[in-house]
Formats: sequence, C-alpha cells, structure tokens
Amino acid sequence: MEHEVYVPFPVETVRQALAEPERVARCIPGCQLDADADPGTPGGRLRLRIGSSTITYRGTLTVTLRGADTVLVEASGMESRGDGSAELSLTVRLAAGPDDSATTVLSCAGTVTSTGRLAEATGQAAESAGRRVLDRFAANLAADLTNTPPDTRDSGAPATAALFDTEVPPPSLDPLTDADDQDGTPPAEAAHARRTMIGRSAEEVDHAPPRGRYAPVPAPQSATTSATLRWAAPAAALALASAVVVGRVLRRRR
Repeated sequence: MEHEVYVPFPVETVRQALAEPERVARCIPGCQLDADADPGTPGGRLRLRIGSSTITYRGTLTVTLRGADTVLVEASGMESRGDGSAELSLTVRLAAGPDDSATTVLSCAGTVTSTGRLAEATGQAAESAGRRVLDRFAANLAADLTNTPPDTRDSGAPATAALFDTEVPPPSLDPLTDADDQDGTPPAEAAHARRTMIGRSAEEVDHAPPRGRYAPVPAPQSATTSATLRWAAPAAALALASAVVVGRVLRRRR
C-alpha cells in the first residue's frame, strides 16, 4: 500500500527523529516497549486493531537510513495468542511541503507478509488499518517533537512566561491603594488601618467602622448630663429646706 502523511517540522528535524529506532517505535500507536529494550533494535508488544478484532504481537523493529531523504523501517512479530506472524517492510521518503518548508511530507510505501489472524482479514480492512496506523504515527511524532527541548530541535517554539513571573496587583483592602495617596507616603489613618487589619478576616474588615477622616463624629457623651444632675439635686434640696425654714420664721413673728 502507499500513503502520505504530514509532519509540521522541517525535513532535517524529521529525518533526525526517524533515525532513532526507539523514538519510531514509541510513536507507533498501540506499541508498548519492554523495559530492557535495546535502543538500536527495540522490542515489545504491538496491539493492532483490524476491523472489530484486536491482534497483539511480540516482536522487534529496525530502522535503516538510505541516503538523505529515505528511511527503511522493518518489523517482525509473533501473535501473543496463536501461531500467526507478521513481517513489515516500509520505505519512507521525506520531502518538504509544497507550500511550507517547515512541513515535511512522508511518502510511505510498504508490504506486509502475514499468517494467522491478520492473513484472514480482508484487503480493505488491512489497508484501512494500515492508513490509520500511519496517520496516528505522524500525529504522535509531531507531538513528540513538540515536547523535545529546544536545544535538540531546529526551530523552537516561543517560551511561555512562568506563572510566578506575572505581576500580581495589590489587594483591594490595602490602604496604600487609596487614590488620595499620591506621594507614596501612607497617611496616619492608612498606617493605623494597616496595623488594625492584620489578623482580621475580610468579613470583619468589610463590616468594621471607617477610621481616620472618614470616621463618624462621636455622639455627645451622657456623662456630662449625669454629672450635672448629681450637682443639681443637692442644690434643689438645699433651696427647698431654706424656703421651709424661712416660712416657719415668718409665721412665728406674726
């Protein structure tokens, strides 16, 4: 079969990636490498979906560079449950995209020799599975290259600003954010408010009475009235007693 896929990276970057057998195997959908796999000839399991069935193979993969624009991928495996086998020979040619030199076109042409369950599948089902694997391989390769550190790529993406590099505005309850404070020196009211707000919840601050020049004028205290009454009561009693005495003296003289 023949099929073309696209990778949004320059040809040289994609060629270097395809020269790494372990990376190629890692980008094949359904492939799980062994923990002790050889980077030059990686081995592991491959789950291949054909129609409504899934076949699992155990095998190895090799990659050979042929010139500056051709890569040969070969793989072979045995069914993990059964006696079937499969062998793949895939030739991949790299070319720059027609309208964008930062895009690589992978022209794939290959053959598969199989026995067992894969051989029983129809040609249409096998071809559909092969195209799906190549499409997903190209997407996985692009994602893998995107996650590669910039020093190992030909063109890097712009760095994203760190979270803690973003300037955080001052809280709305900070007295220094008052528009009346233009010279940057906190007034006495603001300094007092800052000290009293420490350790208080937002709800308490919201319901706290205003301070400083915005504080309400206190109501007259009742202490003055009480003191006046304390002095007026004895004076009134003395005046009343004097009036009684004067009245009695006048009656006696008569």
